Amino acid sequence: MMRNKLHLLPIIIFLVLTGFFAWRLILIEQGNMPKDIPSVLINKPAPEFEMPPLLKHKGGLKTADLKGEVTLVNFFASWCAGCRIEHPLLAGLSGKGAVLAGINYKDDPADGREWLKKRGDPYDVAAVDRLGRVGIDFGVYGIPESYLIDKQGVIRYKQTGPLTPEDIRGRILPLIRELNQ
Repeated sequence: MMRNKLHLLPIIIFLVLTGFFAWRLILIEQGNMPKDIPSVLINKPAPEFEMPPLLKHKGGLKTADLKGEVTLVNFFASWCAGCRIEHPLLAGLSGKGAVLAGINYKDDPADGREWLKKRGDPYDVAAVDRLGRVGIDFGVYGIPESYLIDKQGVIRYKQTGPLTPEDIRGRILPLIRELNQ
């Protein structure tokens, strides 16, 4: 009897997975995005790192560079679809009270340079995390991912997923103003 119904198992598994997928799409439509994934690093110092530059004329990035000014660290890659969505918005953050540091994550540096050449370079500094080790230390969940770091080098905010105009107006800019006081 059980052997006769065993052939239904793949269909049942497929239907369950389809149900979970549909449920997640409904949540996304209602505004429940995965960008609110918490980080254990919030209110802790940024991890120790030193990365080479993506663009030779801008220099690399190291932990010490995150002190003294509010910094928005943005992990991006040429292969990242979500990065294409948020990239035009990053230029609008220039001159708004934070250094914009781009980290080209698990990407061929030549592809990262070409990507910035085509789409424009909003970053004050851009570094290479070719193997993703710095991303692991930051706890990168999925890119694009952004971290707002205060003047003492402490992580104050994390967002997984592309920044939206609402995120920038409602979260990022108010936090930048607060951290600059």
